[in-house]
Amino acid sequence: MKKLLLLSSFLTVLFLAPTKSQTAIEMVTDSSTFVNPLKVQFGDPYVLHTEGMYYMYGTGGGANHGFAACSSKDLVHWKQEGQVFFSNNKNGWSDTTAKWEGAYWAPEVYEVKGKFYLFYSAQWKVNPGHEEENFRIGVAVADQPTGPFIDLNTRPVFDPGYPTIDADVFFDTNGKCYLYYSRVAYKHPVESEVAALARKKGWYNEIEESWVYGVELKPDFLGVIGQPKLMLRPPVSLSDKQSEWESRSVTEHEVNRRWTEGSVTFKKDGIYYMMYSANNFGGQYYAIGYATATAPLGPYKKAANNPVLQKNTDKGGVVSGTGHNSIAYSPDGKEMFCVYHGRTAATGDERVVFIDRMKVKDGIITIAGPTTTTQKLPSGVTATSSNK
Repeated sequence: MKKLLLLSSFLTVLFLAPTKSQTAIEMVTDSSTFVNPLKVQFGDPYVLHTEGMYYMYGTGGGANHGFAACSSKDLVHWKQEGQVFFSNNKNGWSDTTAKWEGAYWAPEVYEVKGKFYLFYSAQWKVNPGHEEENFRIGVAVADQPTGPFIDLNTRPVFDPGYPTIDADVFFDTNGKCYLYYSRVAYKHPVESEVAALARKKGWYNEIEESWVYGVELKPDFLGVIGQPKLMLRPPVSLSDKQSEWESRSVTEHEVNRRWTEGSVTFKKDGIYYMMYSANNFGGQYYAIGYATATAPLGPYKKAANNPVLQKNTDKGGVVSGTGHNSIAYSPDGKEMFCVYHGRTAATGDERVVFIDRMKVKDGIITIAGPTTTTQKLPSGVTATSSNK
C-alpha cells in the first residue's frame, strides 16, 4: 500500500542511483544476470504483459495526482514511460484537496478486448461526513498500456458504505470477473484475543482491522453484481497459527491496526489462490501470505506455510517491509515471478521493486526471496534481447 508516510517521496526519480554496495555487486555480474532491488522506485507494483512487452505500474514513482508506468522486454531492465493517468481527466472523481490528496494507490491494468483498464484507489470527493479516509476504487480506460487513461465514470465503481482500497480483478474461465478489495482499518475496531491482549498490556485501547472482500464485477466494469462477501481477515484467536505473523504490527507496538490487504488472485489446477499482505505497510514486518479455495468467492483457507515472504534482516539480510505483490511470468512462460516492493538498508524508507522466483506445487506456494544476490535472467531472455 501506499501511504502518507511515503507521500513526500512521490516526486522522487523513478530510477534509483546505485549505492556503493549495489555498484560493487553489478560490477561482478554479467549480461545474463540481475540483482535485486531493481532500479524502480514503486510501491504496490503491478505488471502487465502484452505483445511481448512488460508494463509496470505502481504507487509513487514520480507521479503527481495519478500514476506512472515503465516498460521492459525482460522484467529486469525498465524504461520510464512517464505519467499515464492524471486525476484531472474529464471524468475525474477524486479529491485533490483533502488531507490524503496525494493518495493515489495500487494501480492494476488489465487488457480486455483491445482496451486497457486501470483499477486504482483514491480519495472520493463526495464526502459529506468529512471522513479523513474516504477512499474508493475507480477504473479508467486507455487505447494503449501507456495511456492516457480516462476514468470510465465520474464516480467510483461502487460505494459499499466504507472506505476501500487495493483493487484486484480476477477473470475466471467461465467468463465472469470478480473484484477483490480491502476495507480499510479506519474506524473499524474489531474485538479479538489480540485486541484484549493489547488492552491488558496497556499497548492500545482498541485494534482496527482491514479485511479483504470479493464481489462479482459487471462486464462493463461500471458496477458490481450482488453484495460483497468477506474473503480474509486477521485471526481472532491467539492460538491460530496465523496470529503471530499477522499481528506483529500490534505485538511489536508499531500501531493499533492489523491489515489484510494487497490481494492478488490466480487459478491453477482448479484451485483459487489469493495472496495477501499483512502488518503495517510502513513498517519492517509487512509480509505476504496466501489462502486457497475451490470457488472464486471462497471460502478461503489460509496456508500452513505462511508467511511465504517476509523480512530477512533477522537472518543477516538487508531487506524488510516486503509486500503488496503481483505475479508475472518469464517471456517464455516457464517461470513464475513474485513482483513486490520492499526496503533495504540502503534505500531506507523508499519502497523499491524486487522480483523473485515463485513456484506452485501440490497446492503450496513457495517464493525464493527476498534476494539481493546475483540471479539468472528470467527464462526466455537472452543478453541481446534484454533492454538495458
